[in-house]
Amino acid sequence: AGGAAHKKTKEYYVNEMSYRRDHMEVCSPFNAEGLLEDWDVVEAIWNHTLKKRLVVEPNEHPILLGEPVHTTREGREKMVELLFEKHNPPAIFVAKNPVLTAFASGRATALVVDCGGSGTTVAAVHDGYALQKAVTRSPLGGDAITDLILKHLEKVKGVPVRPRYSFKRAPRGDGESFDVTDIDCPHTSASYRMLKQREIAADLKETVFRLSDSTYSDQDNQNIPFVTYELPDGNSIDVGVERFKIPELLFQPHLLSTLGLGDDTPDLKMADGSPLRGLPSLILENINKCDVDVRKDLFGGMLLAGGGSLFGSLRERLEAELHDAAPTNVRVKVTASANTIERKFTTWIGGSIL
Repeated sequence: AGGAAHKKTKEYYVNEMSYRRDHMEVCSPFNAEGLLEDWDVVEAIWNHTLKKRLVVEPNEHPILLGEPVHTTREGREKMVELLFEKHNPPAIFVAKNPVLTAFASGRATALVVDCGGSGTTVAAVHDGYALQKAVTRSPLGGDAITDLILKHLEKVKGVPVRPRYSFKRAPRGDGESFDVTDIDCPHTSASYRMLKQREIAADLKETVFRLSDSTYSDQDNQNIPFVTYELPDGNSIDVGVERFKIPELLFQPHLLSTLGLGDDTPDLKMADGSPLRGLPSLILENINKCDVDVRKDLFGGMLLAGGGSLFGSLRERLEAELHDAAPTNVRVKVTASANTIERKFTTWIGGSIL
């Protein structure tokens, strides 16, 4: 949501981010852990959703809410209280996101690996219930990787990432090349500029970056051919070994210190303050927290979800690494929807089934 500050009152624009407004700040209702924090923004988003998008009377419809599996009791109570007070629905049901993801693929028992924007959550679901003791969360998600790509472009490659609103492109007479003229926007907030730069880095991530088929090492990937990517302002960049190295952080987080970002290297740690762990060790740790008789079902029923899981080769690589680490007589199966839209919105699809 975007919020424009006026004297003490704020006016919220939801989902209208392509239009640049002076002094407009970009804000999110979520904190670093992916939990709801700014309730004014939450209210603005609900209002926009129910009144402008769905165009329904909320007091005539029961509402189903999905929530992260690590939500606090206070956050859940506040969310339900706000919804009842402001919109007065006849009933509210709150479901856990991993449970909805499991239902989306027609399972009641599964190990859900959700690579979301704010982090990666691994959660065990058994008979339609999320096991609270078996939830592991890492802050390394899609947004963190996008930010690393952006920093890598600007700091290591020395390429300025110019947001689309800051220049104008006009075709030349030959019909192939463009003249680029700068547009001065002095009152643009830093948060809006960052949002637009992230969009460019996210597109680069989605089109060029992928996972290595086997464990990545700098030595084996020295001679990888470059891939050319054109930025919106017409500048072309050559993306080399980093297109495998940055996604590899999902498996080998210690590579973070070798990206050459210096002081700009983010200090990412697990919730308990320990060093980051890769996806296979998160999953194994999670399965070991569960009862022995459930573990076999979890190894054979892993589900990949979330936009961060869309890197090429991620499913095959994860399955291969877990196969090597699993007990000998256990079948390891990682399932992921081939449809990208479906994989991003598994929680919603599960909600529609429920």
